[in-house]
Amino acid sequence: MLEPGRVGLYDTTLRDGEQSVGVVLGPEEKLEIAQLLDELGVDRIEVGFPRVSEDDRRAIELIAGAGLNAELWGFARAVPDDVQAIVDLGLHASVIESPLSDLKLEALGVPREKMLERIERAVAFAAEAGVRVAFFGVDGSRADLAFLEEAYLRALAAGATEVVVVDTLGIASPDAVAYLVGRIRDAVGPDVPLHWHGHDDFGLATAGAIAAVRAGADWLHGTINGMGERAGNASLCEVALALGALYGVETSLRLEESVRVSQRVRELCDYPLEPWKPLVGENLFRRETGAVAAQFHDPPAIEPYSSALVGAERGIVLGKKSGLDSIRIKSEELGLDLPEERWPELLAAVKALSAERRGLVGDNEFRLLAEGG
Repeated sequence: MLEPGRVGLYDTTLRDGEQSVGVVLGPEEKLEIAQLLDELGVDRIEVGFPRVSEDDRRAIELIAGAGLNAELWGFARAVPDDVQAIVDLGLHASVIESPLSDLKLEALGVPREKMLERIERAVAFAAEAGVRVAFFGVDGSRADLAFLEEAYLRALAAGATEVVVVDTLGIASPDAVAYLVGRIRDAVGPDVPLHWHGHDDFGLATAGAIAAVRAGADWLHGTINGMGERAGNASLCEVALALGALYGVETSLRLEESVRVSQRVRELCDYPLEPWKPLVGENLFRRETGAVAAQFHDPPAIEPYSSALVGAERGIVLGKKSGLDSIRIKSEELGLDLPEERWPELLAAVKALSAERRGLVGDNEFRLLAEGG
């Protein structure tokens, strides 16, 4: 059970995150990411979908034997062989998913009642085998609401103990998220743990997660850096920061590990990150603009939260937009004894070089300029 006033964090980087186009992780890489997630303080780690490949199955075995503090959760469709794989691996908890929107059901050629029967059989099979089940209603944000409620209630009656409300295509506005979560909360009652799983196709994943919490969600799903299929998932670190700093809602996340974990996951997955990305982007605590550099000595004047909070480093960089204070600070940082009367000359040289190359001027290049090179 979660403590009152705290929201649980459920990470799906190893499953939903790996669905990012072009990302392929081997068993040892997945083990390292799971260890990073554990160090970050994630409550639950979705270790994968074992029927995807033998490598995925091996990764789950490695993670299960690593002695992590986080709860390990599997992932299965409402298919007997999927559930059997979870049981065979000895996992004690798993999401079981099934599509619930008519758009999905029609695409699959499965009537509503037949899908409900599949859900009941799969959930009952898992529960009888001692697996704790969270039923995951795929594309729930586009489903008929009465049918959606019926699916959750039948899953609970079959043995599920938790439910996941799902915005598979990231189409729910924060208001819609609040309504949907509130409606399912009313349907399942106050004692059933309720999760929110959202995507970022309209850039609203973090806002949606916050709306879900305010409407009564106990658990939030997300990934490192928001990676995932299409526009990705909610970014767990962003969500935890916003909840704690703006809403006073506690999570287990060790935010000071955010930048380190973000960087290592990017290295393992081999994808770039926008430098302006909230919380973990490299530009958040770097300053080029001269007017801002003049206030660099007073972080609260120019930064929304402390760099130490998320494990980032502050710094001044030189370029076209630099000012005299930028020259002063960079000179002190590099240990250069430059008289003040030289600052305008060096600033002009920095601006010219930056404009010529359409980029920043590096520290070594600035040294050469200062030396008259």
